[in-house]
Amino acid sequence: QASGGQVEWIEDPHEAAQDADVLYTDVWASMGQEDEAEIRKKVFQDYCINSQILNLAKKDAIVLHCLPAHRGEEITEEVLEGPQSVVFDEAENRLHAHKAIMALLL
Repeated sequence: QASGGQVEWIEDPHEAAQDADVLYTDVWASMGQEDEAEIRKKVFQDYCINSQILNLAKKDAIVLHCLPAHRGEEITEEVLEGPQSVVFDEAENRLHAHKAIMALLL
């Protein structure tokens, strides 16, 4: 509240992306959910972050993904490798955060 920011839960991907500052996705089936992978692909296919979805966001919006990505499923190659993608910076920052936590714990 102090920052004036807000988080909204919107189920329609086009509505959610409209004027968004950040688009974030993750894999649709994690380890241990392999038997659900095909069902999840069908259920979540409309949530793939592609150029059409990205074009609805603000012009300076960024795209995040915690990696590893299944290219063409939750995010397209074009968006993952595009100029608005900061997924590799995100991964690098996570590395340094993990190192700091380990140093603190040692």
